[in-house]
Amino acid sequence: MANQWNHTALLVIDMQRDFFDERSVIAIPGAYAIVPSVVDAVEIARKRRMLIVWVVREHDPEGRDVERFRRHFYGSGKQNPVAKGSRGAELVDGLEIKEGEYKLVKTRFSAFFNTNLHSLLQREGINNLVVAGVQTPNCIRQTVFDAVALDYHSITLLHDATAAATPKTHHDNIADMENVGVVAKRVDQWGESDD
Repeated sequence: MANQWNHTALLVIDMQRDFFDERSVIAIPGAYAIVPSVVDAVEIARKRRMLIVWVVREHDPEGRDVERFRRHFYGSGKQNPVAKGSRGAELVDGLEIKEGEYKLVKTRFSAFFNTNLHSLLQREGINNLVVAGVQTPNCIRQTVFDAVALDYHSITLLHDATAAATPKTHHDNIADMENVGVVAKRVDQWGESDD
């Protein structure tokens, strides 16, 4: 039997400074609490020699590629969250992309929307996904629902390595994802598991 981890990818979504820095207009309150769990998940994936995909947002500083409802944050003299090349677009301290890992840039909630993620995963023989990052009701949920629609065999959500603006929002969205077949686990449970 082939190593199952060869067919599993870890998606690390939007773990960028502007989603964590409380001075940012797109910061998620309390998000720093998940950083150690995300670090642990990445280390587990590396030990298992899994494909790691670092999904990040990088926007035009003028906001030309930003969702309509966020465009007012962009332009001359504005904060320009996760603008390409900005400090806010960098990964939070403690996380780094290593050689052999893949950086995928997106401009919408889903990591699958207008990106090459699905073709990349197919080419690599990936049919199982593990998801970590921010934020649960937006980029996490949208990516997960697209993965369900694309018939990935299994999707595991690392609930202590994901975050939302409030605990209730986080838990309600996890429940919605579980209702479509997603398995929610803590990082330590996933680290001990065979699936």
